[in-house]
Amino acid sequence: MQGLRRRALLSATVIRYYITDRSKVASLTDTIARVVQQGVDWIQIREKDLPARDLLELTRAALSIGGAKILVNGRLDVALAAGAHGMHLPSNSIAPCEIRRIAPLGFLIGVSCHTLDEVMRAEAEQASFAVFSPVFESPGKGPPVGLVKLSEAAHAVRIPVLALGGITNANAQSCIDAGAAGIAAISMFQGV
Repeated sequence: MQGLRRRALLSATVIRYYITDRSKVASLTDTIARVVQQGVDWIQIREKDLPARDLLELTRAALSIGGAKILVNGRLDVALAAGAHGMHLPSNSIAPCEIRRIAPLGFLIGVSCHTLDEVMRAEAEQASFAVFSPVFESPGKGPPVGLVKLSEAAHAVRIPVLALGGITNANAQSCIDAGAAGIAAISMFQGV
């Protein structure tokens, strides 16, 4: 029921982007299956501490569930080996255009951004989308940028800009109203 309310809250054109955190759930694959059923569109496998073999196994398990595009955080090798739909990059990593040289056609490349300049650079360097954060107060993520900065970033580029950081059912629509193409979250989707 809770997932149905989340789905009804946002229109069908909004990108729902779940970022994994297995430390907060009993079974990550069960959680992935549940959030897919609840309408999540993209899933970022963000298990930075996993060895490459375990990350590959987890990514393949997520892909076998189906129903969502699977992206691997920071590991092009794992994303390609697993046949994932794309990858996500930290804000100061290799330029997406460099990855495009070896990635298959249609490979999604997301970039974490915290300023308008970073969002504009992500677009110029051929990112598929930007994740802009932290929009709201989020533990350990620094001061929130707020809805005005989110709106500026979303309207400055043609690539989708997703809102991240302190996103809840109560404030998600305000991000969309500000121009975000979607919302990215851990807790909101994991239910923790």
